[in-house]
Amino acid sequence: MIRDVVIGLDSSTTATKAIAWDRAGRALAEGRAPVPLSNPHPGHFEQDPEDWWSSTASSLREVTQQINPARIAAIAISNQRETFVPLTEDGAVIRPGTLWLDERAKVEVAEFAAQFGAERIHAITGKPCDVTPCIYRFLWMKKHEPENFARFGMVTELHGYLAWRLTGQFVTSTASADPAGVLDMPSHTYSDEILSAIGLSKTQFPQLFRPGDVMALMSADAAHATGLLKGTPVVAGGGDGQCAGTGVNVFATNRAYINLGTAVVAGSFSKNYAHDRAFRTMNSVAEQGYIYESCIRTGTFLIDWMIREMFGADAGAEKYLFKQLEDEAAAVGIGAGGAMLVPYWSGVMTPYWRTEARGLIAGLNASHKRGHVYRALLDGIALEQTIMTDKIAETGQPIDHFVAIGGGSNSDLWCQILADATGRSIVRSSTVEASSLGAAMAAARGAGWFATVPEASAAMAGPTTRRFEPDAKANARYRELLAIYKDLWPAVADWNARLAAFADQAEHQA
Repeated sequence: MIRDVVIGLDSSTTATKAIAWDRAGRALAEGRAPVPLSNPHPGHFEQDPEDWWSSTASSLREVTQQINPARIAAIAISNQRETFVPLTEDGAVIRPGTLWLDERAKVEVAEFAAQFGAERIHAITGKPCDVTPCIYRFLWMKKHEPENFARFGMVTELHGYLAWRLTGQFVTSTASADPAGVLDMPSHTYSDEILSAIGLSKTQFPQLFRPGDVMALMSADAAHATGLLKGTPVVAGGGDGQCAGTGVNVFATNRAYINLGTAVVAGSFSKNYAHDRAFRTMNSVAEQGYIYESCIRTGTFLIDWMIREMFGADAGAEKYLFKQLEDEAAAVGIGAGGAMLVPYWSGVMTPYWRTEARGLIAGLNASHKRGHVYRALLDGIALEQTIMTDKIAETGQPIDHFVAIGGGSNSDLWCQILADATGRSIVRSSTVEASSLGAAMAAARGAGWFATVPEASAAMAGPTTRRFEPDAKANARYRELLAIYKDLWPAVADWNARLAAFADQAEHQA
C-alpha cells in the first residue's frame, strides 16, 4: 500500500490533536482528546505526564480508525513549549510536569541572572531572563524539592516525553528542547556551561535531532496503544509556535506569521543567529535557521476578559456583544479619542521582560464609552507589535507582510488595525490547525516526500483568503500615536512595580 499520509500530532495545553495530512496539505482525518490541567497553588500549573500519553494514544486511535495505518508514512510532534517532567533513570515519573503557564520560579530568575549574568544567559540561549523557560523551575526544584532534584535521571520537555513513549528511545527535537533555556543556540547543542551552573548534565537530557530528521521507529507497545504500525518513523517536530510558522510557510521572502490567539505571537525566519530583548530566538522547524519571536501575553484572552468582566456579558451573549464592540470601535477611529491601553494584564515578555507588570488604561475622560476602551485595546496590541516588528527589521530581517492565524484573525477590524499600525500587509490564512500542519510538514520531509522542510512547507501550506493593505494616511497617524505610546510604559514601570508589590503583600497578609 502506498504511504500517502503523514500525521501531525499537536499536544497543546488543554488537548491533544492528531491530524492526518496528505501531500497537498489537506486534512483527511482527525482525533482529539482532552488533557486535564491542575493549579495546586497560586502560580503553579501542572499536568500528569500519563495524561499526555493517554490523550496522545486516544487521539491517534481515532485517526487510525479512519485511515488505514499502512498508509501512514511518518508522524511528527508539535508540543506546548516550556513544559517538562523529571524522570528517574528507569523512566518513572518523579513529580507532575510543570507548564509554561507556571510562575513559581520568579525568585530563581533573579537569583540565576545575578549569579550567571543576564546578558550571558541571553547570548547563549536566545531568551532574556524570564519566568517561562524550564531552567528556572529546575532551580526552584533544586531549592524547594531537593530530594526530587537528587533523583533526576532523565529530564525532558513534552516532545521528548512523547517521543520516548512512542519509540522507547530518549530523543527530541532541537526546536522543542531550546525553549527550556538550556541549549547553546548558535551550536544547537546543550550548553555545558549553563547545565553545570544548575547542577545537571547533558546525559540527563534527550538526544537531539533537527526537525525533519527521523529520530526513531514506533515501538511494538506504542503501536498496540495507538493503532499505528510498528516501525512507523517518528520524525523530529518542534514547539507549537515554530510549527505554526512552518505551517503557514514562514520561509517565504519577507514573511512573518502572527497568531492572534490567547496570546499574540509573531515570528520571522532567519538563517542567522541574533538575539535582542525585542524578541526570543527559537530554533526553526527546518534543517537550519531560527525564528525571531515576539510575544504579547494577552491577545484574545484580554478581549474575552474585557467582554466578560468589564462589560458584563452573560454566557451566550459574548458573540453579540463582540460584534457591537467591533462596530463601536471602528466608529471611534485611531487613538480611541485619547484613551490608551497597555495590554500587560499577564506581565510583559518582549520587549521589557517584567513579570510583575500590570495593564494600564490611561487618558480617560467623561466622554469615553466602552467602544473607546475596546478600540484602545486593539490599538495597544497593534502598537506593541509595531515596536517589536520594527526592532526585528533592524537585525537585517525585513518583514513586509504577516500571515495571520488564530481566532482573532477572523476580525476584519483587528487585521486592518494591525496593517495600518505596522505599515505591513496582513494576509489571512485558511489554515486552521497550523501547528499540526507544521509538524506534518516535518514528517513529510522525514518520509522522503520532500528534500527539505521549507520545500514541504511551500507545497503543503494552505491558501490565503483575504489581504489587508495598510492605508498610508492611517499609518502616518499611527506613527504619531506610537511616539506617545512608547513613552508611557517606561514612565510608569517603576511605579507599576511598587503597586504590584503592594498588592502581593496584601495577598500574603490576607
